[in-house]
Amino acid sequence: MRKSFKFIIVFSVSLLFVSCKKNFLDINKDPNNPLRVEVSKLLPTAENAIGNSLAIGNGSLGGLSEILSVYTHQLSTRENQDQYGTTGTAFYIGTAWVTMYQGALENLEQIIKISAANGDRQYTGIAKILKAYGYSQFVDAFGDIPFTEANRLDSSIRYPKFDDDAAIYPKLFALLDEGIADINNTTALNLNKPKADDIIYGGSTAKWIKAANTIKLKLYTQIRKVKNVSAEVTQLLSDPTKLIAATNESFLLAYGPNGATDDRNPGFGDYTATQRSNHISPWFYEILQGYNHNHFTSGIQDPRVPYYIYNQIKKTAVTPDPTEYRDSAFISIYFGSRGPNRDRNAQNIISLMGIYPVGGRYDDGAGGIANSASGTGAAPYRFITYADRLYLEAELIQAGLAPGDAKATLQAALTESFKQVDYVITTYVKPAQSVPALSGTTKVTSYINAIMSQFDAASAAKKMEMIITEKWISSFGSAVDQYTDIRRTGYPILFNPNDPVMAPNGFVQPPVNGNPQIAGAQPAVQVQLQRPYPNSLPWYQAELETNSNAPAQKDLVNSMKVFWMP
Repeated sequence: MRKSFKFIIVFSVSLLFVSCKKNFLDINKDPNNPLRVEVSKLLPTAENAIGNSLAIGNGSLGGLSEILSVYTHQLSTRENQDQYGTTGTAFYIGTAWVTMYQGALENLEQIIKISAANGDRQYTGIAKILKAYGYSQFVDAFGDIPFTEANRLDSSIRYPKFDDDAAIYPKLFALLDEGIADINNTTALNLNKPKADDIIYGGSTAKWIKAANTIKLKLYTQIRKVKNVSAEVTQLLSDPTKLIAATNESFLLAYGPNGATDDRNPGFGDYTATQRSNHISPWFYEILQGYNHNHFTSGIQDPRVPYYIYNQIKKTAVTPDPTEYRDSAFISIYFGSRGPNRDRNAQNIISLMGIYPVGGRYDDGAGGIANSASGTGAAPYRFITYADRLYLEAELIQAGLAPGDAKATLQAALTESFKQVDYVITTYVKPAQSVPALSGTTKVTSYINAIMSQFDAASAAKKMEMIITEKWISSFGSAVDQYTDIRRTGYPILFNPNDPVMAPNGFVQPPVNGNPQIAGAQPAVQVQLQRPYPNSLPWYQAELETNSNAPAQKDLVNSMKVFWMP
């Protein structure tokens, strides 16, 4: 694959003959291959591509979260991301890399070039903000990547160098500042302004500025262990109205319901797939249920369970084959398993991602084999939510880098996390199924009170663990930032098959409420981890093979650290 990733967009153009005009037929112009495309056509393409490159997927769409949801132990799978075994030839490494560079970044470069020349500075500013965000996600996941020489279609550069990750970050902050300045440019003509073609904010420049400032807050938080960012984050937090400050200001990519053009959330593909590959991690499930006796959530059941997880069977159902992990209606497989039931066909009995985060089905206990009619698939991909912004602030306060009350901010983040579920369901998913509201219920209030009671009694280190872990729970379905959080903070604590506390003698035990199956009670399952936790993802192998300036592929066992890692 060439480094500059030429992205050719073909549009069907119909000719309307309203009168005879001189030269109305120009044989030197191909109406189906225009030399220049309106930025209003390029913007939604680029926005959608960024979401697809990061999302969970099943099929031709989806990207890094398909891998990283396993690395962050929200999902488990039989694919090569199990055992941290993803290589540069992995399908979702390839789709993420190509979709980001071709579908997103190249189109953004074209928007910047065309809109700046036309004086449409609002488009220019939005494109720069999206460019900074897209590159930041790839730096965080891969480390060194092509940046300064990437997408240089107007130059003689064919094979871009891979820039040092630490050198890229300052340029991202500069891009965000430029984007804000372009949007605020009062002398620009702006004859063309983004409206419905902006599928993220509908052309709201005020929300784009809030998003840009919140991206800056996130990037400062990510480098806090290698740079003192107290002054920068304190300045950003001094006026919260300049940041994402409400649920409806969250930085989200809308996906549509099933229709003539299928633009559903890529993760909804598990509902229609002939081979469902994504399992909910038992580790994640047990933390949600309050089963893990070594965890601060022990005995505290999370009310989001039926929103997050859809069970295809009823609690009392008997499965045709033994399952590796079953708790009532919940069925899955372990990370790192070598058990005899790991590879059994569980297509129509495994538990799936629910109405949140992929627009699937709310679990009302009725069960039923999942299909395309089980939900709308219209859940958005969440880049940065208002809840995420509050968790970032709580972390910065707890780390002593910003003024404020960490406890009050964490409580606000928890409250917003539940509100966010309702907002996504009612505003985007719009299910035919009756789904009860979550925010403000007795169960939610009890959960928040129980967590905050634990926070009061916790050590400073445990408080930080609680902040990051609750962010991890809230961010189910969007795993890139959670992979970043784990590598820079060590939290949340993840399942480790080699840990004798988590897996005594190399075995994991059945869940506390495990039900007998057709073949009898569930036995303990042997697990073993063969690789250390990856410091970064391997580069796309096809890029390395076609780019003469690319480095050698990373060692999977001793992978390169990203510069902000302690």
